[in-house]
Amino acid sequence: MKIMEAVPNISEGRDEKIIKLLADAAKNASPARLLHVDNNTDANRTVFTLAGAPDDVRQSAFALIQAAAERIDMRVHSGAHPRLGAADVCPFIPVKNMTLEEAAFQAEKLARDAAEKLNLPVYLYEANAQTPQRKNLSFIRKGEYESLPQKLKELPPDFGPREFSTGVQKTGAAVIGARNFLIAFNISLNTKDATSAKQIASVLREKNGGLPALKAIGWYMADYHCAQVSFNLTDYRKTGLAQTFEACKKEAAKRGLAVTGSELIGLAPEEAFLNAGRFYASTQTDKTILLETAIRALKLNEIRPFNVKERILEYVLKLQIKNL
Repeated sequence: MKIMEAVPNISEGRDEKIIKLLADAAKNASPARLLHVDNNTDANRTVFTLAGAPDDVRQSAFALIQAAAERIDMRVHSGAHPRLGAADVCPFIPVKNMTLEEAAFQAEKLARDAAEKLNLPVYLYEANAQTPQRKNLSFIRKGEYESLPQKLKELPPDFGPREFSTGVQKTGAAVIGARNFLIAFNISLNTKDATSAKQIASVLREKNGGLPALKAIGWYMADYHCAQVSFNLTDYRKTGLAQTFEACKKEAAKRGLAVTGSELIGLAPEEAFLNAGRFYASTQTDKTILLETAIRALKLNEIRPFNVKERILEYVLKLQIKNL
């Protein structure tokens, strides 16, 4: 059985009724499973994780995007997280018995459907990008939703309308493509000063000469009463959770600050946590101990409870999908 994951990032993290409506739309559209829902009120964003047969996942992702386009009005949206539209970004990830190229095929089908049936401007990124620059989400999303009137003219979408019509004003644009696993990992600091978090992010992100395969931004999280450095690990085998955590801790210390906890957004592969466990306990081989070591060293229980069976992809898949 081929297994594909989709991780739609939706620009609504506060209204529980809308979040539930979107989740129900995804669950009712196909046999694909909704593995996890992770919302943040400060970011005003929810990350949904879907998995199953490729066609089923694509259908559920479309239903979720459609519900977001109908229910979310970008003209009144605000939040700490960068965004371009109501259905901001939807990556497809090959999980089992399928290639990145096959996931890219499904992503293009979703992009065409979203443009043709929902009248959304859609940008292709990552494996589906038509130019090297468009591979990078941050390049497409630069200037965010507020830049769309000019962006649609100067950087036309791959599919869908190129005019900032009334409909597009409400929905914004979507970014769709296939990629490999990405880990979203936030680290909290003992300060409310977002400037320090932004400085650390700037130092550590790859494009500024920092760690390989690492993207980062800094922000203030009012719900947590602290600043955070928000990381995307685009290849956890090049730069893992432990390396990211320790580098952030080092940069924080240079500024007289300390790391107080971390959180995972969505799900992540087991290997990423085992690698972190080996970083802190290099002679240990017991899987359970390695996982416990990683969770403790990364302070993953400090911000909110971390349950291995609910946050490690392989564990959740085994519970949700038969014949794995």
